[in-house]
Amino acid sequence: MLDKGRTYEGLYREFRWHLPARLNMAEQCLRHPPDQVAILDLEQGPISYGVLEGMSVTLATALQERGIKNGDRVGVLRSQDAWTAAAHLAIWSLGAISVPLFTLFQGQALDARTSDAGVSLIITDANNALRTMTAPALVPEGLAQLANQNLYYETTTPDTPACLIYTSGTTGAPKGALHGHRLLTGHLPGVEMSHDFLGQKDDCLWTPADWAWIGGLFDVLMPALALGVPVVAARLPKFTPEACLDVMSRAPIRNVFFPPTALRMLKAADIRIDSLRSVASGGEPLGAEMLAWGKLAFGLDINEFYGQTECNMVASSAASLFAPRPGCIGKAVPGFEIAVLDRVGRKTLGEGDVVIRKGAASMMLGYWNRPEESAEKFKDEWMLTGDRGIWDADYLRFIAREDDVITSSGYRIGPAEIEDCLLTHDSVATVGVVGKPDALRTEIVKAYVVLKEGITESAVLANKLQVFVKQRLASYSYPREIEFLSELPMTVTGKVIRKELKARACAEQEAAQ
Repeated sequence: MLDKGRTYEGLYREFRWHLPARLNMAEQCLRHPPDQVAILDLEQGPISYGVLEGMSVTLATALQERGIKNGDRVGVLRSQDAWTAAAHLAIWSLGAISVPLFTLFQGQALDARTSDAGVSLIITDANNALRTMTAPALVPEGLAQLANQNLYYETTTPDTPACLIYTSGTTGAPKGALHGHRLLTGHLPGVEMSHDFLGQKDDCLWTPADWAWIGGLFDVLMPALALGVPVVAARLPKFTPEACLDVMSRAPIRNVFFPPTALRMLKAADIRIDSLRSVASGGEPLGAEMLAWGKLAFGLDINEFYGQTECNMVASSAASLFAPRPGCIGKAVPGFEIAVLDRVGRKTLGEGDVVIRKGAASMMLGYWNRPEESAEKFKDEWMLTGDRGIWDADYLRFIAREDDVITSSGYRIGPAEIEDCLLTHDSVATVGVVGKPDALRTEIVKAYVVLKEGITESAVLANKLQVFVKQRLASYSYPREIEFLSELPMTVTGKVIRKELKARACAEQEAAQ
């Protein structure tokens, strides 16, 4: 753990990664007294580390009986509950690889990821068991639980593959970022820092973010378990200010990770919460207005942090260490070296490409079965984030994303997957998808559609296309706006020029204001 008594400069200067030759994330999470509370499940009640280990043993035994072994990929298609945590722990204990999957995914999105990963089995619940068409389902609630048994840990190293997390697929099909057992260690300093030294007396952590997202799984659930901080599991069908207050009233929550959209919804409802010790936020910059509101609403500074699926929690604010600077993400987390490079690859204090030095513990091993794209992600000793930034003293200021990723309600959405889905509709000739600025959601998904000859545009057809995507991908990724065009801006090789469509969407938003 980070030393609470040190300055930021001292912590950063003296930090070293401690990665033993033998390392297993399941063992990291379960090395606490068996009677200590691990998870406060608002439906099932308190789950101790001993009970959680018993659930993990039950699942690990069931996985072995079904032939799961070292290196096999196992999907986890569940929401926030103790079995979700036990599923990942059981998979890791066997030396297998867990694949987090959103329950919001529909058939096409789910099948694309499970097929690409070569998933052998999917741990899910009764409601989702019938949706796992590409692999057999395992529902742990139907298993005979094994008590008073210790979990066996396969011998694994920091670089043994452990978790395959899919990115948004901004330039094609979603890519699986493969991480080793050092992933959890790599998240700890940033998680501690973003919560002003998480692990203080009476700390209790919650996020409305889904545990299938790297933000929910490795910014909250697993670090909390590793640090011995109770983590709250609450299955919200939809985030609302009222649902948030209900959760807060039912658990002694002291620390929260709120995605920016959740914060905006709380602000719009004029919510005040005075019981928190720390509030962290990440996914997109908040801006000065939101930070000022947070100070009034929570009585403390919101700590912003930055990272991505390929290498997460690399920069953060920490009000207990240094004053926040509106418009800036924060400073580099101890253990991470961040640089901004100019067009020829030299460090610059001006605007440039944000990069992270190789060797950081939360950095991926590479993309799953994509050696060429893995190689393109790295340049010399740096990992390329695809983001643009600039230094403000030693604070990192985020400028924009170089790729076409759409950030909507905290979700990172890849346009290519939506375009591919719409192109399978009988009415669509070609399509381009971009993010359109939106005050509440940061961006909404907008699709510019060229119809096939003989098809007439209409509001009814637009609605049908929206439903078509929603039923096949995810409820949060359907195009909230569809505009029909006679043609799209194209390159000479036939690729849609999304930058021009993006500029058009931004101009539409400005004109509407």
